[in-house]
Amino acid sequence: MLPRQNPTTTVAWHLLAKHYLSLRQHTLVDLFQQDPNRFDKLSYRIEKMVVDFSKNYLTQETIDCFVKLARTLNLNQSIEALFNGTRINETEDRAVLHTALRDLSNTKILVDGNDIRPDIARVKKQMKQFTHKVHSGTWLGYTKKKIKYIVNIGIGGSDLGPQMVTEALKPFMQKGITSYFVSNVDGYHLSQVLEHVKPAETLFIIASKTFTTQETMTNAYSARSWFLQHAHNEKHIVKHFVAISTNKQEVVKFGIAPDNMFVFWDWVGGRFSLWSAIGLSIALSIGYKNFEELLSGAYVADKHFRFTPFEHNIPFLMAMISLSYTHFCGATAEVVIPYSQLLHRLTPYLQQACMESNGKSVARDGTPVHYPTSGVIWGEPGTNGQHAFFQMLHQGTSLIPADFIAVVKSHNSLQHHQPILLSNFFAQTEALMTGKSEAVVRAELEKQGLAELMIQKLLPHKVFKGNHPSTSFLIEDLTPKNLGVLIALYEHKIFVQGCVLNIFSFDQWGVELGKQLANKILPELLSAKPVRTHDSSTNGLIQTYKKMRK
Repeated sequence: MLPRQNPTTTVAWHLLAKHYLSLRQHTLVDLFQQDPNRFDKLSYRIEKMVVDFSKNYLTQETIDCFVKLARTLNLNQSIEALFNGTRINETEDRAVLHTALRDLSNTKILVDGNDIRPDIARVKKQMKQFTHKVHSGTWLGYTKKKIKYIVNIGIGGSDLGPQMVTEALKPFMQKGITSYFVSNVDGYHLSQVLEHVKPAETLFIIASKTFTTQETMTNAYSARSWFLQHAHNEKHIVKHFVAISTNKQEVVKFGIAPDNMFVFWDWVGGRFSLWSAIGLSIALSIGYKNFEELLSGAYVADKHFRFTPFEHNIPFLMAMISLSYTHFCGATAEVVIPYSQLLHRLTPYLQQACMESNGKSVARDGTPVHYPTSGVIWGEPGTNGQHAFFQMLHQGTSLIPADFIAVVKSHNSLQHHQPILLSNFFAQTEALMTGKSEAVVRAELEKQGLAELMIQKLLPHKVFKGNHPSTSFLIEDLTPKNLGVLIALYEHKIFVQGCVLNIFSFDQWGVELGKQLANKILPELLSAKPVRTHDSSTNGLIQTYKKMRK
Protein backbone atom coordinates (compact mmCIF):
# COMPACT_ATOMS: atom_id res chain seq x y z
CA MET A 1 0.00 0.00 0.00
CA LEU A 2 1.26 3.45 -0.93
CA PRO A 3 1.55 6.19 1.72
CA ARG A 4 -1.49 8.41 2.12
CA GLN A 5 -1.03 12.02 3.13
CA ASN A 6 -2.46 15.28 1.89
CA PRO A 7 0.73 17.14 0.94
CA THR A 8 -0.81 20.56 1.49
CA THR A 9 -1.22 19.86 5.22
CA THR A 10 2.49 19.23 5.81
CA VAL A 11 5.02 21.67 7.21
CA ALA A 12 7.33 20.86 4.27
CA TRP A 13 4.65 21.95 1.78
CA HIS A 14 4.14 25.28 3.53
CA LEU A 15 7.89 25.85 3.67
CA LEU A 16 8.07 25.24 -0.08
CA ALA A 17 5.14 27.62 -0.70
CA LYS A 18 6.82 30.32 1.42
CA HIS A 19 10.10 29.76 -0.40
CA TYR A 20 8.48 30.23 -3.81
CA LEU A 21 6.78 33.40 -2.64
CA SER A 22 10.21 34.77 -1.86
CA LEU A 23 11.89 33.31 -4.95
CA ARG A 24 9.36 34.87 -7.32
CA GLN A 25 10.41 38.32 -6.11
CA HIS A 26 13.46 37.80 -8.32
CA THR A 27 13.53 37.40 -12.09
CA LEU A 28 15.30 34.53 -13.80
CA VAL A 29 17.85 37.04 -15.08
CA ASP A 30 18.43 38.12 -11.46
CA LEU A 31 19.16 34.51 -10.50
CA PHE A 32 21.82 34.25 -13.23
CA GLN A 33 23.37 37.55 -12.15
CA GLN A 34 23.50 36.32 -8.56
CA ASP A 35 25.13 33.05 -9.65
CA PRO A 36 26.75 32.97 -13.10
CA ASN A 37 27.54 29.27 -12.58
CA ARG A 38 23.89 28.21 -12.48
CA PHE A 39 24.23 26.02 -15.56
CA ASP A 40 27.07 24.00 -14.03
CA LYS A 41 25.15 23.58 -10.78
CA LEU A 42 21.68 22.91 -12.19
CA SER A 43 22.29 20.81 -15.29
CA TYR A 44 22.58 17.03 -15.10
CA ARG A 45 23.91 14.36 -17.42
CA ILE A 46 22.46 10.92 -18.08
CA GLU A 47 23.72 8.65 -20.86
CA LYS A 48 24.22 10.99 -23.86
CA MET A 49 21.83 13.67 -22.65
CA VAL A 50 22.09 16.91 -20.72
CA VAL A 51 19.05 18.16 -18.81
CA ASP A 52 19.35 21.86 -17.98
CA PHE A 53 17.11 23.14 -15.17
CA SER A 54 18.94 26.45 -14.75
CA LYS A 55 16.33 28.57 -16.59
CA ASN A 56 13.75 27.65 -13.94
CA TYR A 57 12.82 29.21 -10.62
CA LEU A 58 15.25 26.96 -8.81
CA THR A 59 18.07 27.35 -6.29
CA GLN A 60 19.80 25.00 -3.91
CA GLU A 61 17.35 26.14 -1.26
CA THR A 62 14.50 25.13 -3.57
CA ILE A 63 15.98 21.66 -4.02
CA ASP A 64 16.39 21.36 -0.24
CA CYS A 65 12.68 22.15 0.14
CA PHE A 66 11.83 19.54 -2.51
CA VAL A 67 13.81 16.91 -0.64
CA LYS A 68 12.19 17.74 2.69
CA LEU A 69 8.77 17.27 1.16
CA ALA A 70 9.81 13.99 -0.48
CA ARG A 71 11.04 12.64 2.86
CA THR A 72 7.91 13.84 4.65
CA LEU A 73 5.78 11.94 2.13
CA ASN A 74 7.99 8.81 2.22
CA LEU A 75 8.69 9.02 -1.50
CA ASN A 76 11.54 6.50 -1.24
CA GLN A 77 9.04 3.94 0.04
CA SER A 78 6.76 4.60 -2.94
CA ILE A 79 9.63 4.25 -5.41
CA GLU A 80 10.60 0.89 -3.97
CA ALA A 81 6.97 -0.21 -4.15
CA LEU A 82 6.95 0.64 -7.86
CA PHE A 83 9.94 -1.59 -8.55
CA ASN A 84 9.28 -4.51 -6.19
CA GLY A 85 5.85 -5.61 -7.36
CA THR A 86 3.67 -4.10 -4.64
CA ARG A 87 0.07 -3.68 -5.83
CA ILE A 88 0.28 0.10 -6.04
CA ASN A 89 -2.55 0.25 -8.59
CA GLU A 90 -4.91 -0.27 -5.70
CA THR A 91 -8.24 0.51 -7.34
CA GLU A 92 -7.60 -2.31 -9.83
CA ASP A 93 -5.62 -4.43 -7.33
CA ARG A 94 -2.59 -4.68 -9.61
CA ALA A 95 1.14 -4.30 -9.43
CA VAL A 96 2.77 -1.77 -11.77
CA LEU A 97 5.83 -3.34 -13.36
CA HIS A 98 6.51 -1.90 -16.79
CA THR A 99 10.01 -1.37 -15.38
CA ALA A 100 10.41 -5.16 -15.14
CA LEU A 101 10.15 -5.42 -18.92
CA ARG A 102 13.44 -3.56 -19.33
CA ASP A 103 15.24 -4.76 -16.19
CA LEU A 104 18.62 -6.14 -17.24
CA SER A 105 19.67 -7.37 -13.80
CA ASN A 106 19.33 -10.97 -12.66
CA THR A 107 17.28 -10.12 -9.59
CA LYS A 108 14.00 -11.95 -9.12
CA ILE A 109 10.90 -9.81 -9.60
CA LEU A 110 8.01 -11.22 -7.61
CA VAL A 111 4.27 -10.77 -8.09
CA ASP A 112 2.21 -12.70 -5.54
CA GLY A 113 5.34 -14.68 -4.69
CA ASN A 114 6.01 -15.77 -8.29
CA ASP A 115 9.03 -14.65 -10.27
CA ILE A 116 7.74 -13.01 -13.46
CA ARG A 117 11.11 -13.04 -15.22
CA PRO A 118 10.51 -16.38 -17.03
CA ASP A 119 7.21 -15.08 -18.42
CA ILE A 120 8.86 -11.90 -19.67
CA ALA A 121 11.73 -13.87 -21.21
CA ARG A 122 9.30 -16.21 -22.97
CA VAL A 123 7.39 -13.39 -24.64
CA LYS A 124 10.58 -11.57 -25.60
CA LYS A 125 11.87 -14.77 -27.20
CA GLN A 126 8.59 -15.16 -29.10
CA MET A 127 8.83 -11.54 -30.32
CA LYS A 128 12.46 -11.97 -31.35
CA GLN A 129 11.81 -15.18 -33.26
CA PHE A 130 8.75 -13.80 -35.00
CA THR A 131 10.56 -10.59 -35.97
CA HIS A 132 13.41 -12.64 -37.43
CA LYS A 133 10.96 -14.78 -39.43
CA VAL A 134 9.31 -11.73 -40.97
CA HIS A 135 12.57 -9.96 -41.77
CA SER A 136 14.33 -13.04 -43.12
CA GLY A 137 11.43 -14.11 -45.31
CA THR A 138 10.81 -17.31 -43.39
CA TRP A 139 7.36 -15.92 -42.66
CA LEU A 140 5.56 -15.36 -45.94
CA GLY A 141 2.11 -14.20 -46.92
CA TYR A 142 -0.52 -16.39 -48.55
CA THR A 143 0.97 -15.86 -52.04
CA LYS A 144 4.48 -16.67 -50.74
CA LYS A 145 5.56 -13.02 -50.85
CA LYS A 146 7.56 -11.34 -48.09
CA ILE A 147 5.82 -9.02 -45.68
CA LYS A 148 6.44 -5.39 -46.64
CA TYR A 149 3.74 -3.55 -44.67
CA ILE A 150 3.04 -3.58 -40.95
CA VAL A 151 -0.35 -2.19 -39.87
CA ASN A 152 -0.77 -1.81 -36.11
CA ILE A 153 -4.43 -1.54 -35.10
CA GLY A 154 -4.92 -0.30 -31.53
CA ILE A 155 -5.88 2.79 -29.59
CA GLY A 156 -4.53 4.77 -26.63
CA GLY A 157 -1.47 3.07 -25.18
CA SER A 158 -1.65 0.38 -27.85
CA ASP A 159 -1.11 3.05 -30.49
CA LEU A 160 0.46 6.26 -29.16
CA GLY A 161 3.62 4.71 -27.69
CA PRO A 162 4.55 2.37 -30.57
CA GLN A 163 3.70 5.01 -33.15
CA MET A 164 5.74 7.68 -31.39
CA VAL A 165 8.79 5.40 -31.11
CA THR A 166 8.53 4.11 -34.68
CA GLU A 167 8.30 7.66 -36.03
CA ALA A 168 11.21 8.82 -33.85
CA LEU A 169 13.43 5.96 -35.01
CA LYS A 170 12.68 6.07 -38.73
CA PRO A 171 16.41 6.28 -39.56
CA PHE A 172 16.67 2.77 -38.06
CA MET A 173 13.78 1.41 -40.13
CA GLN A 174 14.23 -2.16 -41.34
CA LYS A 175 14.89 -2.18 -45.07
CA GLY A 176 11.83 -3.20 -47.05
CA ILE A 177 9.35 -2.52 -44.21
CA THR A 178 6.79 0.30 -44.07
CA SER A 179 4.70 0.71 -40.91
CA TYR A 180 1.26 2.24 -40.42
CA PHE A 181 -0.82 2.85 -37.32
CA VAL A 182 -4.61 2.87 -37.22
CA SER A 183 -6.45 4.03 -34.10
CA ASN A 184 -9.39 6.26 -34.99
CA VAL A 185 -12.71 4.47 -35.49
CA ASP A 186 -13.45 7.10 -38.14
CA GLY A 187 -13.40 4.84 -41.21
CA TYR A 188 -11.27 7.33 -43.12
CA HIS A 189 -8.25 6.43 -40.99
CA LEU A 190 -8.29 2.74 -41.89
CA SER A 191 -9.40 3.21 -45.49
CA GLN A 192 -6.59 5.68 -46.09
CA VAL A 193 -4.02 3.15 -44.87
CA LEU A 194 -5.54 0.31 -46.89
CA GLU A 195 -5.03 2.36 -50.05
CA HIS A 196 -1.26 2.19 -49.49
CA VAL A 197 -0.81 -1.51 -48.69
CA LYS A 198 -1.18 -4.78 -50.59
CA PRO A 199 -3.09 -7.67 -48.98
CA ALA A 200 -0.54 -10.35 -49.90
CA GLU A 201 2.31 -8.34 -48.34
CA THR A 202 0.63 -6.90 -45.23
CA LEU A 203 0.79 -8.04 -41.63
CA PHE A 204 -1.90 -6.68 -39.31
CA ILE A 205 -1.16 -6.47 -35.58
CA ILE A 206 -4.36 -6.30 -33.53
CA ALA A 207 -3.38 -4.78 -30.18
CA SER A 208 -6.12 -5.13 -27.58
CA LYS A 209 -5.66 -6.71 -24.17
CA THR A 210 -9.30 -7.80 -23.95
CA PHE A 211 -9.86 -8.11 -27.71
CA THR A 212 -13.16 -6.33 -27.12
CA THR A 213 -12.16 -2.64 -27.32
CA GLN A 214 -14.83 -1.18 -29.59
CA GLU A 215 -12.69 1.11 -31.71
CA THR A 216 -9.89 -1.41 -32.16
CA MET A 217 -12.12 -4.36 -32.95
CA THR A 218 -14.26 -2.35 -35.38
CA ASN A 219 -11.09 -1.48 -37.30
CA ALA A 220 -9.78 -5.04 -36.96
CA TYR A 221 -12.88 -6.67 -38.42
CA SER A 222 -13.01 -4.12 -41.22
CA ALA A 223 -9.36 -4.92 -42.04
CA ARG A 224 -10.25 -8.61 -41.93
CA SER A 225 -13.12 -8.11 -44.40
CA TRP A 226 -10.88 -6.09 -46.72
CA PHE A 227 -8.24 -8.81 -46.62
CA LEU A 228 -10.74 -11.59 -47.38
CA GLN A 229 -12.08 -9.65 -50.37
CA HIS A 230 -8.69 -10.34 -51.91
CA ALA A 231 -7.57 -13.59 -50.27
CA HIS A 232 -11.03 -15.23 -50.50
CA ASN A 233 -10.21 -17.87 -47.88
CA GLU A 234 -10.24 -17.52 -44.10
CA LYS A 235 -7.37 -19.98 -43.75
CA HIS A 236 -5.05 -17.23 -45.03
CA ILE A 237 -5.81 -15.01 -42.03
CA VAL A 238 -3.21 -16.85 -39.95
CA LYS A 239 -0.44 -15.55 -42.21
CA HIS A 240 -1.54 -11.93 -42.10
CA PHE A 241 -2.98 -11.27 -38.65
CA VAL A 242 -1.38 -11.56 -35.21
CA ALA A 243 -2.75 -10.47 -31.85
CA ILE A 244 -1.39 -8.79 -28.76
CA SER A 245 -3.97 -9.83 -26.22
CA THR A 246 -4.87 -12.01 -23.24
CA ASN A 247 -8.23 -13.18 -24.63
CA LYS A 248 -7.32 -16.42 -26.40
CA GLN A 249 -10.95 -17.34 -27.11
CA GLU A 250 -11.70 -14.15 -29.04
CA VAL A 251 -8.34 -14.24 -30.79
CA VAL A 252 -9.02 -17.76 -32.13
CA LYS A 253 -12.57 -16.78 -33.05
CA PHE A 254 -11.11 -13.98 -35.19
CA GLY A 255 -9.03 -16.54 -37.08
CA ILE A 256 -5.63 -15.89 -35.50
CA ALA A 257 -3.59 -18.92 -34.52
CA PRO A 258 -2.91 -19.22 -30.75
CA ASP A 259 0.83 -19.39 -31.52
CA ASN A 260 0.53 -15.93 -33.04
CA MET A 261 -0.91 -14.36 -29.91
CA PHE A 262 1.56 -12.31 -27.88
CA VAL A 263 0.50 -11.82 -24.28
CA PHE A 264 1.10 -9.09 -21.76
CA TRP A 265 -0.03 -8.87 -18.18
CA ASP A 266 -2.36 -6.90 -15.96
CA TRP A 267 0.67 -5.33 -14.28
CA VAL A 268 1.45 -3.52 -17.56
CA GLY A 269 -0.70 -0.41 -17.94
CA GLY A 270 -1.67 0.58 -21.47
CA ARG A 271 0.10 3.94 -21.57
CA PHE A 272 3.28 2.32 -20.19
CA SER A 273 3.12 -0.75 -22.44
CA LEU A 274 5.38 0.02 -25.40
CA TRP A 275 8.11 -1.98 -23.62
CA SER A 276 5.93 -5.12 -23.73
CA ALA A 277 4.53 -7.19 -26.60
CA ILE A 278 2.67 -4.00 -27.54
CA GLY A 279 6.09 -3.00 -28.89
CA LEU A 280 5.96 -5.77 -31.53
CA SER A 281 5.28 -3.14 -34.20
CA ILE A 282 8.43 -1.33 -33.01
CA ALA A 283 10.54 -4.49 -33.25
CA LEU A 284 9.17 -5.31 -36.70
CA SER A 285 9.83 -1.74 -37.85
CA ILE A 286 13.37 -1.16 -36.54
CA GLY A 287 14.58 -4.68 -35.77
CA TYR A 288 14.63 -6.58 -32.52
CA LYS A 289 18.19 -5.55 -31.64
CA ASN A 290 17.19 -1.89 -31.75
CA PHE A 291 14.08 -2.68 -29.69
CA GLU A 292 16.41 -4.15 -27.05
CA GLU A 293 18.48 -0.96 -27.18
CA LEU A 294 15.32 1.01 -26.48
CA LEU A 295 14.71 -1.14 -23.41
CA SER A 296 18.31 -0.76 -22.27
CA GLY A 297 18.01 3.04 -22.39
CA ALA A 298 14.91 2.91 -20.22
CA TYR A 299 16.80 0.68 -17.78
CA VAL A 300 19.51 3.37 -17.49
CA ALA A 301 16.80 5.84 -16.48
CA ASP A 302 15.23 3.30 -14.10
CA LYS A 303 18.50 2.80 -12.23
CA HIS A 304 19.09 6.53 -12.08
CA PHE A 305 15.60 7.15 -10.70
CA ARG A 306 15.72 4.33 -8.16
CA PHE A 307 19.20 4.86 -6.77
CA THR A 308 20.19 8.52 -7.30
CA PRO A 309 19.71 10.85 -4.30
CA PHE A 310 16.83 13.26 -4.75
CA GLU A 311 19.20 16.24 -4.91
CA HIS A 312 20.50 14.96 -8.28
CA ASN A 313 17.57 12.84 -9.40
CA ILE A 314 16.40 14.09 -12.81
CA PRO A 315 12.80 12.73 -12.87
CA PHE A 316 12.30 13.88 -9.28
CA LEU A 317 13.42 17.41 -10.13
CA MET A 318 11.30 17.41 -13.33
CA ALA A 319 8.26 16.48 -11.26
CA MET A 320 8.84 18.91 -8.40
CA ILE A 321 9.58 21.88 -10.66
CA SER A 322 6.40 21.17 -12.60
CA LEU A 323 4.29 20.81 -9.43
CA SER A 324 5.69 24.01 -8.03
CA TYR A 325 4.65 26.03 -11.06
CA THR A 326 1.14 24.57 -10.81
CA HIS A 327 0.67 25.04 -7.09
CA PHE A 328 2.69 28.13 -6.24
CA CYS A 329 2.87 30.11 -9.50
CA GLY A 330 -0.58 29.66 -11.04
CA ALA A 331 0.41 27.62 -14.10
CA THR A 332 -2.33 25.43 -15.56
CA ALA A 333 -0.47 24.02 -18.57
CA GLU A 334 2.95 22.89 -19.76
CA VAL A 335 4.23 22.96 -23.32
CA VAL A 336 6.60 20.33 -24.75
CA ILE A 337 8.50 21.46 -27.85
CA PRO A 338 10.77 18.93 -29.56
CA TYR A 339 13.16 20.53 -32.03
CA SER A 340 13.17 17.36 -34.10
CA GLN A 341 10.63 16.37 -36.72
CA LEU A 342 11.26 12.74 -35.79
CA LEU A 343 9.77 13.48 -32.35
CA HIS A 344 6.57 14.99 -33.76
CA ARG A 345 4.44 12.37 -31.94
CA LEU A 346 6.16 12.79 -28.57
CA THR A 347 3.81 15.46 -27.23
CA PRO A 348 0.60 13.49 -28.01
CA TYR A 349 2.21 10.51 -26.31
CA LEU A 350 3.00 12.60 -23.23
CA GLN A 351 -0.51 14.05 -23.23
CA GLN A 352 -1.92 10.60 -22.58
CA ALA A 353 0.87 9.55 -20.22
CA CYS A 354 0.48 12.65 -18.04
CA MET A 355 -3.19 13.57 -18.21
CA GLU A 356 -4.63 10.06 -18.15
CA SER A 357 -2.38 9.22 -15.21
CA ASN A 358 -2.80 12.27 -13.01
CA GLY A 359 -6.00 13.89 -14.23
CA LYS A 360 -7.75 12.90 -11.01
CA SER A 361 -9.90 14.68 -8.44
CA VAL A 362 -9.98 12.04 -5.71
CA ALA A 363 -7.22 11.23 -3.22
CA ARG A 364 -6.05 7.72 -2.45
CA ASP A 365 -8.47 7.43 0.44
CA GLY A 366 -11.40 8.34 -1.83
CA THR A 367 -11.90 11.89 -0.56
CA PRO A 368 -12.00 14.86 -2.96
CA VAL A 369 -8.79 16.77 -3.52
CA HIS A 370 -8.95 20.54 -3.35
CA TYR A 371 -5.76 21.31 -5.24
CA PRO A 372 -4.67 21.00 -8.89
CA THR A 373 -3.42 17.63 -10.11
CA SER A 374 -2.54 17.42 -13.81
CA GLY A 375 -2.02 20.47 -15.96
CA VAL A 376 -2.72 20.50 -19.69
CA ILE A 377 0.15 19.09 -21.77
CA TRP A 378 0.40 20.44 -25.30
CA GLY A 379 2.87 21.46 -27.96
CA GLU A 380 4.21 21.03 -31.47
CA PRO A 381 7.67 20.56 -32.95
CA GLY A 382 9.93 23.58 -33.26
CA THR A 383 10.34 25.56 -35.43
CA ASN A 384 6.68 25.20 -36.49
CA GLY A 385 5.48 26.23 -33.04
CA GLN A 386 7.42 29.49 -33.30
CA HIS A 387 5.09 30.54 -36.11
CA ALA A 388 1.98 29.44 -34.24
CA PHE A 389 1.73 29.63 -30.43
CA PHE A 390 5.04 31.23 -29.43
CA GLN A 391 3.38 34.63 -29.60
CA MET A 392 1.38 33.61 -26.53
CA LEU A 393 4.44 32.19 -24.78
CA HIS A 394 6.35 35.42 -25.23
CA GLN A 395 3.66 38.07 -24.72
CA GLY A 396 0.59 36.29 -23.35
CA THR A 397 -0.67 36.67 -19.81
CA SER A 398 -0.34 33.03 -18.72
CA LEU A 399 2.68 31.39 -17.13
CA ILE A 400 3.39 28.31 -19.26
CA PRO A 401 6.56 26.40 -18.35
CA ALA A 402 8.20 24.81 -21.38
CA ASP A 403 10.26 21.71 -22.07
CA PHE A 404 12.57 22.18 -25.05
CA ILE A 405 14.06 19.00 -26.53
CA ALA A 406 16.78 19.03 -29.19
CA VAL A 407 19.04 16.51 -30.89
CA VAL A 408 22.58 17.57 -31.77
CA LYS A 409 23.38 15.16 -34.62
CA SER A 410 20.97 14.73 -37.50
CA HIS A 411 20.37 11.47 -39.37
CA ASN A 412 19.41 13.23 -42.61
CA SER A 413 21.63 14.30 -45.48
CA LEU A 414 20.73 18.00 -45.23
CA GLN A 415 23.30 18.67 -42.54
CA HIS A 416 23.35 22.44 -43.10
CA HIS A 417 19.78 22.59 -41.71
CA GLN A 418 20.84 21.43 -38.25
CA PRO A 419 22.69 24.57 -37.08
CA ILE A 420 19.70 26.67 -38.21
CA LEU A 421 17.34 24.42 -36.25
CA LEU A 422 19.54 24.45 -33.14
CA SER A 423 20.07 28.22 -33.28
CA ASN A 424 16.32 28.59 -32.87
CA PHE A 425 16.29 26.08 -30.00
CA PHE A 426 18.93 28.02 -28.07
CA ALA A 427 17.52 31.43 -28.98
CA GLN A 428 13.96 30.70 -27.88
CA THR A 429 14.85 29.55 -24.37
CA GLU A 430 17.05 32.61 -23.92
CA ALA A 431 14.41 34.96 -25.37
CA LEU A 432 11.69 33.54 -23.13
CA MET A 433 13.88 34.13 -20.10
CA THR A 434 15.40 37.54 -20.90
CA GLY A 435 12.66 39.20 -22.93
CA LYS A 436 13.23 42.67 -24.33
CA SER A 437 12.99 45.75 -22.11
CA GLU A 438 11.30 49.04 -22.91
CA ALA A 439 14.69 50.75 -23.02
CA VAL A 440 16.03 48.32 -25.62
CA VAL A 441 12.89 48.61 -27.74
CA ARG A 442 13.03 52.41 -27.58
CA ALA A 443 16.67 52.42 -28.68
CA GLU A 444 15.83 50.17 -31.65
CA LEU A 445 12.94 52.38 -32.74
CA GLU A 446 15.00 55.55 -32.39
CA LYS A 447 17.71 53.96 -34.50
CA GLN A 448 15.09 53.45 -37.22
CA GLY A 449 14.50 57.22 -37.18
CA LEU A 450 10.87 57.01 -36.09
CA ALA A 451 9.13 60.07 -34.69
CA GLU A 452 8.46 60.17 -30.95
CA LEU A 453 4.69 59.88 -31.46
CA MET A 454 5.14 56.66 -33.45
CA ILE A 455 7.65 55.36 -30.90
CA GLN A 456 5.15 55.86 -28.10
CA LYS A 457 2.49 54.11 -30.16
CA LEU A 458 4.64 51.05 -30.95
CA LEU A 459 6.59 50.79 -27.71
CA PRO A 460 4.15 48.79 -25.52
CA HIS A 461 3.47 46.32 -28.34
CA LYS A 462 7.12 45.43 -28.86
CA VAL A 463 8.15 44.93 -25.22
CA PHE A 464 8.77 41.36 -24.04
CA LYS A 465 8.59 40.93 -20.27
CA GLY A 466 10.58 37.69 -20.35
CA ASN A 467 10.91 35.72 -17.14
CA HIS A 468 9.32 32.62 -18.71
CA PRO A 469 10.87 29.40 -17.35
CA SER A 470 12.01 26.42 -19.42
CA THR A 471 13.88 23.14 -19.13
CA SER A 472 16.20 22.07 -21.94
CA PHE A 473 16.96 18.49 -22.96
CA LEU A 474 19.98 18.31 -25.28
CA ILE A 475 20.51 14.81 -26.72
CA GLU A 476 23.67 13.88 -28.62
CA ASP A 477 21.81 11.79 -31.20
CA LEU A 478 18.41 10.17 -31.49
CA THR A 479 19.27 6.50 -31.04
CA PRO A 480 16.99 3.78 -29.64
CA LYS A 481 18.91 3.86 -26.36
CA ASN A 482 18.75 7.63 -25.93
CA LEU A 483 15.05 7.64 -26.79
CA GLY A 484 14.48 4.95 -24.15
CA VAL A 485 16.16 7.17 -21.56
CA LEU A 486 14.02 10.17 -22.48
CA ILE A 487 10.70 8.30 -22.36
CA ALA A 488 11.47 6.64 -19.03
CA LEU A 489 12.46 9.98 -17.46
CA TYR A 490 9.00 11.32 -18.26
CA GLU A 491 7.35 8.13 -16.96
CA HIS A 492 9.05 8.56 -13.61
CA LYS A 493 8.23 12.27 -13.51
CA ILE A 494 4.55 11.33 -13.78
CA PHE A 495 4.89 8.74 -11.01
CA VAL A 496 6.54 11.21 -8.63
CA GLN A 497 3.80 13.76 -9.25
CA GLY A 498 1.12 11.20 -8.40
CA CYS A 499 2.95 10.20 -5.23
CA VAL A 500 3.39 13.76 -4.01
CA LEU A 501 -0.24 14.66 -4.81
CA ASN A 502 -1.59 11.55 -3.06
CA ILE A 503 -3.49 10.25 -6.10
CA PHE A 504 -3.43 6.95 -8.00
CA SER A 505 -1.58 7.37 -11.30
CA PHE A 506 -2.19 3.95 -12.83
CA ASP A 507 -5.95 3.70 -13.24
CA GLN A 508 -8.12 5.62 -15.70
CA TRP A 509 -11.74 5.31 -14.68
CA GLY A 510 -12.50 8.57 -16.45
CA VAL A 511 -12.13 6.77 -19.78
CA GLU A 512 -14.98 4.37 -18.99
CA LEU A 513 -18.02 6.66 -18.70
CA GLY A 514 -17.97 7.85 -22.30
CA LYS A 515 -17.57 4.26 -23.50
CA GLN A 516 -20.59 3.15 -21.50
CA LEU A 517 -22.76 5.92 -22.91
CA ALA A 518 -21.55 5.27 -26.46
CA ASN A 519 -22.58 1.61 -26.13
CA LYS A 520 -26.04 2.80 -25.07
CA ILE A 521 -26.36 5.31 -27.90
CA LEU A 522 -25.10 3.11 -30.75
CA PRO A 523 -28.25 0.95 -31.05
CA GLU A 524 -30.34 4.14 -30.86
CA LEU A 525 -28.49 5.50 -33.89
CA LEU A 526 -29.19 2.32 -35.84
CA SER A 527 -32.89 2.35 -34.97
CA ALA A 528 -35.56 4.36 -36.77
CA LYS A 529 -37.39 5.06 -33.51
CA PRO A 530 -37.33 8.58 -32.03
CA VAL A 531 -34.91 8.98 -29.14
CA ARG A 532 -36.18 10.45 -25.89
CA THR A 533 -33.91 8.79 -23.33
CA HIS A 534 -31.37 11.61 -22.92
CA ASP A 535 -31.35 15.31 -22.14
CA SER A 536 -33.01 17.57 -24.71
CA SER A 537 -29.70 18.56 -26.30
CA THR A 538 -28.49 14.99 -26.86
CA ASN A 539 -31.95 13.88 -28.01
CA GLY A 540 -32.08 16.80 -30.45
CA LEU A 541 -28.62 16.14 -31.84
CA ILE A 542 -29.37 12.43 -32.38
CA GLN A 543 -32.62 13.23 -34.14
CA THR A 544 -30.85 15.80 -36.32
CA TYR A 545 -28.15 13.22 -37.15
CA LYS A 546 -30.83 10.75 -38.29
CA LYS A 547 -32.45 13.35 -40.55
CA MET A 548 -29.11 14.37 -42.04
CA ARG A 549 -28.15 10.73 -42.61
CA LYS A 550 -31.24 10.21 -44.78
